[in-house]
Amino acid sequence: MNLAGAESGGGRAMPPRTSERVTQIRPERGLFDLELEAVWRYRDLLATLVKRDVMVLYRQAALGAAWAVIQPVFAIAIFTFIFGRIAKFPTGGAPYPVFAFAAVLPWNYFAECVRRGGLGLVTEAELIRKVYFPRILLPLSAAIAPLVDLAIGFGVLLVAMLIYGVTPTWRLLAVVPLSLIAGLMGLAVSLWFGPVNVRFRDVKHTLPFLLQIWMYASPVVYAFSMIPDRWKPLYALNPMVGVIEGFRWAVLGQGQPDLGAMAIGAVIICVLLFGGLVFFKRMERSFADLI
Repeated sequence: MNLAGAESGGGRAMPPRTSERVTQIRPERGLFDLELEAVWRYRDLLATLVKRDVMVLYRQAALGAAWAVIQPVFAIAIFTFIFGRIAKFPTGGAPYPVFAFAAVLPWNYFAECVRRGGLGLVTEAELIRKVYFPRILLPLSAAIAPLVDLAIGFGVLLVAMLIYGVTPTWRLLAVVPLSLIAGLMGLAVSLWFGPVNVRFRDVKHTLPFLLQIWMYASPVVYAFSMIPDRWKPLYALNPMVGVIEGFRWAVLGQGQPDLGAMAIGAVIICVLLFGGLVFFKRMERSFADLI
């Protein structure tokens, strides 16, 4: 017996009321509809992903956070012996260990952002297939989590500066925006490599090789001043050149950074980042099928 109909004199039964909220998931409509506001809505998930990445990295390692110290220190020791003692690369009067450390620090952060972000979509295949969330959170969390290693490494750098008699100055404050620029560059590159890795799994083999070449194409073990003047504008097309030179200026407090190289790098980063966002959103709809 239809009680609702009886009470209303035989009228049609009313549907039960519900307080559940309905969310419609629809693909973007325009080429530049990047849905960046979704990142803010899912900020709690972003924080959870970053926290998980940091905890997993250190909990499952025998030496834990010590790796954030061991890796750059060993790299600096090797670079100092080969390029500082044997090759005797000029450093403008700065101690070579500090000179190299000021470049290795931002480079390692950038390389880790690219490595995690470029491979993260495939690594999180199960999560992508089962749960909806803005996929851009994965490369974004990959760019934030390595900041812990960067902070630890910066503390070691300060100790090295004191050991070698390099007095910190107010210029060290520039490390913060320069780190942000390095992170944006890492995010921009991972936005391109991540979707490509979903379709072509060769990326996981190509990426370490590419980063190795990229490091030697950046002024990490040598000074920007060693590049002939006629080649410097072309060399500055590498965005990490301006970041590394800025770090050295902030740490060593010598001379002035090459503003031209930094300006060129900033423009390229903006182009790569915007293009990467568009490319990532175009490819996002096929992630679950291809993974």
